Amino acid sequence: MLARAMRSSPTPSESRLWAALRRGALGFRFRRQHVIAGYIVDFYCPACELAVEVDGPIHRGQQHEDRERDDDLAALGVAVLRVSNERVLTELPRVLAQIVTVATSLAGAARTPRRSDSLPPLAGEGPGKGA
Repeated sequence: MLARAMRSSPTPSESRLWAALRRGALGFRFRRQHVIAGYIVDFYCPACELAVEVDGPIHRGQQHEDRERDDDLAALGVAVLRVSNERVLTELPRVLAQIVTVATSLAGAARTPRRSDSLPPLAGEGPGKGA
């Protein structure tokens, strides 16, 4: 299974973020390399239906595909928060604060489809700068 293989060979930024997310350390339990409707998301919190994607340089060339994927997940009620590899490696506390803020907001919200572009960006990031 591809998701299992991806779990065994994470990128450095995925490893760093997983170390901070695992075992419910932020108050939310996440799964890594989780399959949703045929898509493999980097991290997923079922309690608030939040997928966190860690985007590396390859995502700069596939923004259209990423948007379609995010829209498909949103139609299933899954919000997608994208953060860059660089931010995970250099600004982990800010990334974690962003994840907690979004997860807390979603956990309290009614379960309706959400678009990923409605999620608040990290401080200093604007739309499209998370890749």
